[in-house]
Amino acid sequence: MMRSSYNREDVVLLLKDITGLVEPKPAEERERLIQSGRHYCEMLPLEYVPGPAYMSTYQQALEHFALPVAAAVGRLSDRILKERGSSVVLVSLARAGTPVGILIRHYMQQKYSLSPPHYSISIIRGRGIDHNAMRYLLERYEPEQLLFVDGWIGKGAILGELEKEIRQYKGVSPELAVVADPANMTRLCGTHEDILIPSSCLNSTVSGLISRTVLRDDLIGAHDFHGAVYYGELEASDLSRAFLETIEAEFGKAYTMEEKGVKGQGIDEVRELARRFGIGDINLIKPGIGEATRVLLRRVPWKLLLEEGGKDDPALAHLIRLAEEKEVPVEYYPLRHYRACGLIRKLADT
Repeated sequence: MMRSSYNREDVVLLLKDITGLVEPKPAEERERLIQSGRHYCEMLPLEYVPGPAYMSTYQQALEHFALPVAAAVGRLSDRILKERGSSVVLVSLARAGTPVGILIRHYMQQKYSLSPPHYSISIIRGRGIDHNAMRYLLERYEPEQLLFVDGWIGKGAILGELEKEIRQYKGVSPELAVVADPANMTRLCGTHEDILIPSSCLNSTVSGLISRTVLRDDLIGAHDFHGAVYYGELEASDLSRAFLETIEAEFGKAYTMEEKGVKGQGIDEVRELARRFGIGDINLIKPGIGEATRVLLRRVPWKLLLEEGGKDDPALAHLIRLAEEKEVPVEYYPLRHYRACGLIRKLADT
């Protein structure tokens, strides 16, 4: 099984360890390859430790949003037990879903003295779910026990992939449990608000030191799990457990979650943005705080959209900091479902 910096009892990573077998690529080179037809799952971005200014912004975000995230995790966990029962098996989607699965597990331990099994598996847009991992799980559990978990829903691409792939597994629900669903696409969420989940601010150093998942014929055999890399060289900068501990310290505290109650689904707003900014491929539009953060950290951004009046919003401070560092223009825009949206630069413009 894949190694990570998480405690062994917290998660079983159904991934193949391919550490040292994939050479990471700089963002510009990777972006050109992706937009010329190479699939993103065949490459890895360069991982780095952000500078002191950005890390200070991350710490401020974590302090500010630990309580709302903890409250959303609690609401989600309560809802999971009410709807799925105590025999639930958490199946998080690596890697953004992995810390969320651990938080749900810890909340259930703390409040209900339950320790649900937790596995993390790979699903890749356009390439599907890891069928070897699914077979592994279904050899050990009943189909109705499995519950998929992720951090947030942006525009719903992974949810759509999950719904398509799970049709072949009788009795397995394609429902996705997430902390935040600003796209308004799942019932099993902690909130429909676009809240900042601080783990989205960093890469592997807040995700157990594991990479994004990789699927490439020369590395992954017919009977292998999808692959991932362990970044042992970043151990001194690892904040994975500290992130969990900060959120967990807020479990059980009173917090009122405000819901804007925006009608419709986020994908409709994404299509409007595509028309407004002349973007032919909606995959170049990444809505939501988490997705916008990923664009700034891993892709070649063209523009960052922030909600009107968001200049002094602490939830957006890390995005403004990253945009300044990368010299990405920021535009304040009347977003409805989201508080931020990252637009990726088209190949012809790079």
